Parts: sequence; C-alpha cells; structure tokens
Amino acid sequence: MSSLWTPSGEHRVPRPGEQPTREAPTPPTGQGPPPSAGEPTEPTEVDAELAEQLTKLQEELLAAPAATIVANHAYHLFELARLHLSQPSPRLDQAKVAIDAFGALVDGMAGRLGEDEPHLRDALSAIRLLFVQVSGG
Repeated sequence: MSSLWTPSGEHRVPRPGEQPTREAPTPPTGQGPPPSAGEPTEPTEVDAELAEQLTKLQEELLAAPAATIVANHAYHLFELARLHLSQPSPRLDQAKVAIDAFGALVDGMAGRLGEDEPHLRDALSAIRLLFVQVSGG
C-alpha cells in the first residue's frame, strides 16, 4: 500500500487498477485533526515567531534601495549562467536562458542600477564572451 504525505496528513494512494477509497486524512504525528473549512485556527508560538521573522525581513527589504535588490538578482542570473557553463558537459541551452535574462535586466534597466551598473555591464560582457568560448562559436 502506498501513501502520500501532505500537510493535512497521510493519504492512501491506490495501485493501478485499484478503486480509490475516500478516507479521512490521518493528522501528522503530534498534531490534532486539521481544522474544518471555515473553522478559525489558534495561532501558535511558531506562527507568531514566523510572522515576526517575515515582518523583519520585509522591513530589511524596504530599507534597501530597490536598485541594490535588482542588482543582486542580476548577479544571481550571472552565477546561474556561469554554473551551467562550468559543467564537464556545459549546459549551453540553460546558460543561454540565464545570460539572456541577465542581459534583459541589465540592458532594460540601463541608467537605473546605481553604482553596481558598471560592474554588472562588465559581468554581462564577460559571461557572453565565456559562452562564445565554451560553445566554440
């Protein structure tokens, strides 16, 4: 017998050719039954702690200039492309997607990426050159 775990509990998965049965989900160990639809749930200490952490992260994000956040995401696209190009069998199609996204972001945001823009332009040129070298083109 196979089963599938979901946040609402364990669910039996029928084998091919077997008729599915409607069972009430088994609550995860250490927890009570899941709340009925429309039934209010009691916040727990964990919920409150997660909400506090989320609020703190949102405040940090709001405190940073948007250009810095966008530049950070652009850098991650550069790293993704570099990673695909550095494999023993380079994944050129995947690298190209990341490079094109990186280029779209840097070129599309020209003049608005702040002090990081020159570095991002250099990185874009470098990753494009690396792609040409790796692909033999």
